[in-house]
Amino acid sequence: MQGRIIKALAGFYYVESDGKVYQTRARGNFRKKGQTPYVGDFVEFSAEDHSEGYLLRIHDRHNSLVRPPIVNIDQAVVIMSAKEPDFNANLLDRFLVLLENKSIEPVVYISKMDLLTDQQAMAMIAQRYRQIGYEVILSPEDLLPLLKDKVTVFMGQTGVGKSTLLNKIAPELALETGAISDSLGRGRHTTRAVSFYNVHGGKIADTPGFSSLDYDVQTAEDLSESFPEIRKASHDCKFRSCSHTHEPSCGVKQALEDDVIWQSRYDNYLQLLSEIDNRRETYAKVIKRK
Repeated sequence: MQGRIIKALAGFYYVESDGKVYQTRARGNFRKKGQTPYVGDFVEFSAEDHSEGYLLRIHDRHNSLVRPPIVNIDQAVVIMSAKEPDFNANLLDRFLVLLENKSIEPVVYISKMDLLTDQQAMAMIAQRYRQIGYEVILSPEDLLPLLKDKVTVFMGQTGVGKSTLLNKIAPELALETGAISDSLGRGRHTTRAVSFYNVHGGKIADTPGFSSLDYDVQTAEDLSESFPEIRKASHDCKFRSCSHTHEPSCGVKQALEDDVIWQSRYDNYLQLLSEIDNRRETYAKVIKRK
C-alpha cells in the first residue's frame, strides 16, 4: 500500500492512505540502512485489518528539515512575536536562510501585535521584508488563503504563539497552549510531537518550539544565494567569487549604499558568513591534527 506519514510518536508511524489512517512500525532494516522515517514521508507499507502495519519503503524526499524533523514541505510559516519574546530580526533571517537553502517557500507571520503600544516600527519592518519579496502576514485571516492545496509547516521560537495561532485558524484542533514563564522569559514546550492536520484545504503541521536553529548552509556561495536581495545584487559584482565584504566593485556593497539592501540584513549576512568561516577553520584544524 502507498501512503504518507502524518504523525510520528513513541516509535509508531501513522500513515494516511485513501482517507484512512494506519498505525505502523518501521522494520529493522531501516536502522541498518541508516534511514529514519519522518512526518511527510511518502511510504510503502503493509497493514492487516485490526493489526499493526509495517513500513516497507521510504520514497525519495523533495526537501527536509532537521529541526523540526519533517519532510516534503511546500511552505513554512515562520512565526515571530512582536513582543514577549521581543522581535528578533537575526533569528528571523536565520529561519529565512534555512528555508531559502531548502527551497521551501517562506511566509512570515508577526504575532502579538496587540501588545505593542506603537505599531509603526513593526509595520516598517514588515514592509522592508515585503520589499525583499517575502509574504508578511499580520492577521490570521490573511493567512487562510495561503494554506489551500499546500503542505505547510509552522515554525518559530518557543513562546511566539504557534499553537495559539493554529487554534485561531482551526479551533476544532483545540491544541494545548502554555503561558510565557515570567522567570525564564520563554514558553513551555507544549507541543509534544510533529503532526499533520487537515485545515482549510491543505495540510499543516504544528511543531515543537525551540530557541536555537540548526541549518546546514556550508559555503559563502550558498549563503549569498539564500539572501534574495544579495543574490540579485551579486550579479553586478566584478568577481564571481565575491564574498561582499572587502572586494572592489562589489554590487552588493553598492546596493547597500543605495539602500536597496537593508543594513540589518547585511549585518546578519556578515554574522552568518563569519560562523561559516569559523566552522571551516575548526574543521581544518581537526583534520590537520589527525
